[in-house]
Amino acid sequence: MKLLIIHFILLYRIPKDVVHTIPTTLLFSLEGFCDLDWKRLLKLQMQDGSFLTSIASTAFAFMETNDLNCLRYLQRVVKKYNGGAPHSYPVDMQARLWAIDRLQRLGISYYFEEEFKDMLDHVQRYWNQDIGIFSGRNSNFCDIDDTCMAIRLLRLYGYDVNPDVLNKFKDGDKFFCLMGETDKSPTAMYNLYRCSQVSFPGEKILEDANKFTHNFLQHCLSNNQSLDKWLIAKDIPGEIQYALEVPWYASLPRVEARSYLEQYGGANDIWIGKTLHRMPDISNNVYLEAAKLDYNKCQSQHQFEWTIIQEWFTQCNFQHFGISKKELLEDYFLGATSIFEVERSRERLAWAKSLIMCKMITSYFTQEKPTTSTKNSNETRQMLLNNLLKFLHQLSEETYETLGKDIHLQLHSAWGTWLMCVGEEKTACQIEAELLVRTINLCGGHMVDDEIISSTDYKNISKVTNKVCFKLQNRKVSGCINCKENHNEVELEMKEVVKLVLDSSSCGINKDMKNTFLAVAKSFYYIAHVTEELLNFHISKVLFEPLEYDS
Repeated sequence: MKLLIIHFILLYRIPKDVVHTIPTTLLFSLEGFCDLDWKRLLKLQMQDGSFLTSIASTAFAFMETNDLNCLRYLQRVVKKYNGGAPHSYPVDMQARLWAIDRLQRLGISYYFEEEFKDMLDHVQRYWNQDIGIFSGRNSNFCDIDDTCMAIRLLRLYGYDVNPDVLNKFKDGDKFFCLMGETDKSPTAMYNLYRCSQVSFPGEKILEDANKFTHNFLQHCLSNNQSLDKWLIAKDIPGEIQYALEVPWYASLPRVEARSYLEQYGGANDIWIGKTLHRMPDISNNVYLEAAKLDYNKCQSQHQFEWTIIQEWFTQCNFQHFGISKKELLEDYFLGATSIFEVERSRERLAWAKSLIMCKMITSYFTQEKPTTSTKNSNETRQMLLNNLLKFLHQLSEETYETLGKDIHLQLHSAWGTWLMCVGEEKTACQIEAELLVRTINLCGGHMVDDEIISSTDYKNISKVTNKVCFKLQNRKVSGCINCKENHNEVELEMKEVVKLVLDSSSCGINKDMKNTFLAVAKSFYYIAHVTEELLNFHISKVLFEPLEYDS
């Protein structure tokens, strides 16, 4: 009786004129209303004949109006589901977007690049720049959850999308998922927070969204208010905590995958609508088990490579230059967590070895670690030269044997340019990021010829990547990991890197080559951002602790 009274009180509070005038979530539950003006309501019907994709609302509308569009919609649903029906149909936008998101965070998206393109082409086809999107296509009503997920994923995969549509979900300095909602969903705000981080310079709406959602999510965690109204998942607080602790600029692929593999509930995730239901396209155990298998397979390869690179480290006597095994481990970790695929071993090892070689050469010329007698030693100079030449020869030889591409001249040119600057420590450090990118790309078979290097697009992305990585490196070396000096400059320059990498209009450079710039920039950001304790925790988890399978 008490619940019935509350029900009628809530119904009484709903302004009937709003129900009949504009698309709202009330269209999803028309079967709960009485005394409706169906002539006016039919004007709010979706193109497919439904009322906001709701089977029950549409069935009720047909019972009241005998509308043929309602009937055709219901017949299609019953036929598709072999005599049954879900509570909502279609959910083609949500199913595609969330499936991509889950597979991406689980670390196995690289198996599905072609499928992702088809799925995102579908999303873009029904994208509405004026209002955003809903869980189903062609909706006259949209929500921030689906809209911000679409913005983030479309942008990450090179589609042109304008985030200004999020202004539709802004009220003052706050954001909402649905107009008139009484309480906010932590998962919707979490998705908006992630969307806000994939921003380009000057996008104020994403800056505002970032500030609001960051504070909102912190409040949720500190007050134990992370229960969600749309989803019952395994570890929503853990997902939020990771996002706040490791911002997207610092979130390296294998670190994120390891974290999410322990948070993803698979088939146990329950979605909340008119009924409690599962969404197998989004939450299933096949994704989870496949991701675990892939993770452990990659980790085994990384552990094998770690053994190999330690032997190389000993043979080259890098400790003579003051470089420790711990530095080697950290540098290999950066390569392994950024370029983790088994078949990309050469690029991964080139990343780690390049960092060590740079440290060896700069330490020798700047005398920060070797003694004066060491510097003057012909033996030491010869050791340095031999190490570098052997390193470059090995990279060239392995790339030619595997890919049939001769990178010898381009590789020597890249390192020669950097070596010319080594005498001036500051100048060398300022272009170290570009050297790292060129070496990785060449080992991946991407020929970085003079025409590409001299192009405006390449010059721009190299310049801003070098600038931001140099500042991040200085921040780390100074020991001021969390200092705010130049913080705004770093954030702006990271946005510029993101724009130059993701913006499809800068088509003069191969997409994979551009992605290397972002991967390197994020690795510098990561090292400058994380504490020593968190770094050691991530290294242990990512490289040395295998995932257990469910029995």
